[in-house]
Amino acid sequence: TALAYARVWHLVDARGQVLGRLGTQIAQTLMGKHKPIYDPSSDCGDYVVVINAKHIAVTGRKREQKLYRHHTRFPGGLKEITFDRLQEKDAGKIIEKAVSGMLPKNRLRNVRIERLMIFPEAEHPYVENIIKRYDTKIPLVTQSIE
Repeated sequence: TALAYARVWHLVDARGQVLGRLGTQIAQTLMGKHKPIYDPSSDCGDYVVVINAKHIAVTGRKREQKLYRHHTRFPGGLKEITFDRLQEKDAGKIIEKAVSGMLPKNRLRNVRIERLMIFPEAEHPYVENIIKRYDTKIPLVTQSIE
């Protein structure tokens, strides 16, 4: 029924959250695994709005060592950028790549990623749509990793 497939808007505050643990929960919400009507072949997930993406945390020495690679499709065009530099340049790409890697690699992947809205700070245009504030059970990272 249409009511069962109704999409809810979730608000996620990424400030101080660990990237991987937050990404898995966002991916499950986008897929709809939290709903009793979940079916892997149907798209029954919800919308997710992530705020404070600039302030996401990583454990260990990933801040200096983690590399994101892409290819320009020209010979010798493999480009690398570190986590730190990508966070300064476009903090949303970090969460988007993490969540995209956690979704199943099928036709629904791009449709689900379109329902993920990421903002570097706390301001976002979807204030009226938010129904659920993301209740995270993940402990915050309190120490500064430098």
